[in-house]
Amino acid sequence: MNNITIVSLSLLLLTACGAGTTTMTDRSHLPCGDSPRCVSTQDDREDFNIAPFELTNGTNIDQIETVALSFPRSSVAAKEGNYLRIEYKSKVFRYVDDMELKIEDGQLLVRSEARIGYYDFKVNRKRVEAFRAKLIETGLIVQP
Repeated sequence: MNNITIVSLSLLLLTACGAGTTTMTDRSHLPCGDSPRCVSTQDDREDFNIAPFELTNGTNIDQIETVALSFPRSSVAAKEGNYLRIEYKSKVFRYVDDMELKIEDGQLLVRSEARIGYYDFKVNRKRVEAFRAKLIETGLIVQP
């Protein structure tokens, strides 16, 4: 095989890996897997857990959506009832992370995970904590 063929196949495989997922089931209640590329309010393991998000009275999913979409390269992938899935694309390689949000019993369930790779360099944790700060700033959640 010549070098051009090898490079072409490599690029094809890399772009296929970063392709978007159009359908996904609600995983907001699920803990993260074993790879350190995910954080969740529903996972009690230290490396994966994030503190609960306690909503203020009257907070609704549309308000949460507005804050979630204030981050760069974000788009709504799914919205149904009190469930919302936001896709965030990385600036350079366009890798997709999914942040799932669900309002339930006065809490906001949050699960954010990179779709591919093993380690995300804590990008999802940093984004979720920045999201928390914006929700506190706008009065949509209680400060922990």
